[in-house]
Amino acid sequence: MRLYPVVILAGGLAVRLRPITEEIPKALVEVGGDPFIAHQLRLLRSRSIERVIVSAWYLGEMIEEYIGDGSQFGVHVEYVFDGEKPLGTAGAVRKVLDLVDSPFFVLNGDTYFPCDIADIQEYYQRHARSGLMVVNRNQLEWHDCNLELRNGKIIRYDKNNIDDRMEHVDAGLGLFAPQAFSHLALGQPADMVDVMQKLLAEGHLLAYEEQQRFYEIGSFSGLKELDALLSAEPDRFL
Repeated sequence: MRLYPVVILAGGLAVRLRPITEEIPKALVEVGGDPFIAHQLRLLRSRSIERVIVSAWYLGEMIEEYIGDGSQFGVHVEYVFDGEKPLGTAGAVRKVLDLVDSPFFVLNGDTYFPCDIADIQEYYQRHARSGLMVVNRNQLEWHDCNLELRNGKIIRYDKNNIDDRMEHVDAGLGLFAPQAFSHLALGQPADMVDVMQKLLAEGHLLAYEEQQRFYEIGSFSGLKELDALLSAEPDRFL
């Protein structure tokens, strides 16, 4: 099975990691001795991903200068830039649609997720929905739960109104058909949360509960944890 391309959302300002990100984008923050995006690409290649599209904005030219065409990591990398203003997570994905003719994965630019991508794709293909969200039972003290899962189905996804029925978290990886974003105006800001909630309301959002937890560098706590892990065992998940 040939795997779908992966879109990496690497356009954010990463204000939570300042002052580190005042002069470099989050994708180039050092983790385990290398820029974070190098670890992402090596992990994706180890899962047989061949094509990656980097969606960038803030200091995005630095990412392209470092990664180039991706050949040093064994993947083919292309770039889409927001433009003068940030487009938000979903607006950035909307701009990618001209480059894809199949469903595609969307990976947060601060997420390191050693899961089985082929299994996720196979599950998506069997169930024929417009979108899929990979979820974890929350194991992170510094990360709030944001969804209620019941019998393998998402009942509620909300980052602002959290209660005790929410025990799971969006793990930073999704899989979508292009039509999930085609209703958005090209070049206009839009948020991924709104797209997810629309798909959920229409009955088109699958949940894939992954037992392997994800790691993240969006916070100093997450950055410290993953840096220690990959410094000690660089090839642990490859």
